[in-house]
Amino acid sequence: MKQIRLEVDDEFEGIRLDKYITLNTESIISRSFLQKLIKSDLVKVNFKPQKASYLVKSDDVIEFEIPDPQEYIINPENIPLDILYEDDDVIVVNKPKGMVVHPAAGHYTGTLVNGLLYHCKDSLSGINGVLRPGIVHRIDKDTTGSVIACKNDVSHNEIAAQLKEHTITRRYRAICHGTIKEDELTINAPIGRSDKDRKKMAINSLNGKSAITHVKVLERLNGYTYIECRLETGRTHQIRVHMASIGHPLLGDDVYSNIKSKYNTNGQCLHAYILGFVHPTTKQYIETCAPIPEYMTKLLSLLHKI
Repeated sequence: MKQIRLEVDDEFEGIRLDKYITLNTESIISRSFLQKLIKSDLVKVNFKPQKASYLVKSDDVIEFEIPDPQEYIINPENIPLDILYEDDDVIVVNKPKGMVVHPAAGHYTGTLVNGLLYHCKDSLSGINGVLRPGIVHRIDKDTTGSVIACKNDVSHNEIAAQLKEHTITRRYRAICHGTIKEDELTINAPIGRSDKDRKKMAINSLNGKSAITHVKVLERLNGYTYIECRLETGRTHQIRVHMASIGHPLLGDDVYSNIKSKYNTNGQCLHAYILGFVHPTTKQYIETCAPIPEYMTKLLSLLHKI
């Protein structure tokens, strides 16, 4: 347990308590964890709990404790994996809906990493630490389809470089709300953290990073459109944010759409369909295709009948 004691100088007088603590403990505590401490009355000013909006005064004494970080042991689990490609360097898995890619708060079992640890034993790259062995990129929990993992650090660096250079082929299939008039279009809009909700991403011209999505209409289905999206960049929630930004949010996306779905999709209708990369050892181009998941084929069939 780490004890934190701060004494407010004249220059900081009049600013909010949460902002003051953030400015003075930026490297040791996250904003979200600080808010939890304050709401739990664990942050005291002159020995009394105060709200985040409290305006600090000169010579105020602020005290709180930071618990020691917990060390988690990630155990191998005998989880069936739908393997699309595997050799001594890489493995490509068709991830099912509802599976988290790697352990994180609230998800320390049942993840793709747990399954990979069982299947690959000790043959996973260690660059991303104990919680993300082998993982070079990820897709959302409710997005299905291709995920590549690496079995050694050399392969990891090679694939990571291709991701950074945007040379990996990534084509997704999705169903979105509304009828897209164009047969093909390109969405070029920077994506960054939302100014209104830090848990969400958004089109952010000031602080966002370049994001480009190429969209091709496959079918128009009575108020919905079946599309293929080719990523030129790979920002967090890129397809979901881009499609919502042009008025065609993904069906089932309860984060970036306020349209209630008529169908039980268990999250956004989004599937990582094609994944292509240059093999880190042989230098040959390899392309894998994850079959369209059953929930999506059934939904497409249903929409055809409307």
